[in-house]
Amino acid sequence: MKFLRKILVLSAFIASAGWGSASLAAEANGTVAKSLHEDAKCTKCHDSEETKPILSIYQTRHGVKADSRTPSCQSCHGASEKHLHGEANQKERISPDVVFGAKRGTSGAFAPSEAKVQNAACLTCHNTANGKRNHWEGSQHESRDVACTSCHSMHVKDDPVMKKSTQTEVCFTCHKTERAQSHRISTHPLNAGKMGCSDCHNPHGSTGPKLLVKNSVNETCYTCHAEKRGPFLWEHGPVTDDCTNCHTPHGSTNAPLLKARAPWLCQECHSGDHGKTIYSGVNLPTGNTTTVNGLQGVANQGPAAQANARACMNCHVLVHGSNHPAGAKFQR
Repeated sequence: MKFLRKILVLSAFIASAGWGSASLAAEANGTVAKSLHEDAKCTKCHDSEETKPILSIYQTRHGVKADSRTPSCQSCHGASEKHLHGEANQKERISPDVVFGAKRGTSGAFAPSEAKVQNAACLTCHNTANGKRNHWEGSQHESRDVACTSCHSMHVKDDPVMKKSTQTEVCFTCHKTERAQSHRISTHPLNAGKMGCSDCHNPHGSTGPKLLVKNSVNETCYTCHAEKRGPFLWEHGPVTDDCTNCHTPHGSTNAPLLKARAPWLCQECHSGDHGKTIYSGVNLPTGNTTTVNGLQGVANQGPAAQANARACMNCHVLVHGSNHPAGAKFQR
């Protein structure tokens, strides 16, 4: 309650200092007093002795009473008259109109309301702010009945999902495959806290696939890897098509985030002739052909020199595209 008194003192100081007209100051004081009066109906019981933090909401944006947009308890949980005053012939206390939480136990003794009911309470204020929630309706999370409180924590000073250092743990609660991939030897710096899932994904909905922040995989990757964008005189087909043709973004056992190790990754597309030192690019007199996998149809022949303990990128270093006179071979 000391925090609430400080807010009232601050409002009085603003009025006495001449910041704005007296009518505006009086209106602000009236709004604050009304909001605090409504909150007091709840904080009379839900005080600091609650096992789940309640009063710490006044350390968040939702508790800044000097802002006229700040909600009261009833703004989110509803008037909850039956919860406050009880109901005839009902011994147990009725639940509030809207109970937030992902499952029973996360919202006290009452079962949480349906996800759509919870989300509707949040979207009353958080509708299309900054355009980040324009595509919530019909998104993967919305269609799977994910509630806002499944990810967000309202009554804590620092919402874990809003900080890069703790955001991944919130996402990994559901996305366990991605958690495992993030612990491989080659990953994005998620666990180091240098980036978060929301750098690539918009959890509130997107026009792109996989809730990506951009309309395509490549455009999303280019927000950081701008040097791979081009334009290039010689373009590599798989690169311009989709970065995930070669890379797996959440983690790989092959650096740098490659789906397979060279030369096998390259051979998924380049399965034709890549020649030895002789007969390169032509059929052998026997009718056989040379390939990167060795000599087809001839016994006891070793693999092609280029595939024997070597990487394709030793020579073809500009695999993302090239403006070099070497042309479409993407050589140095």
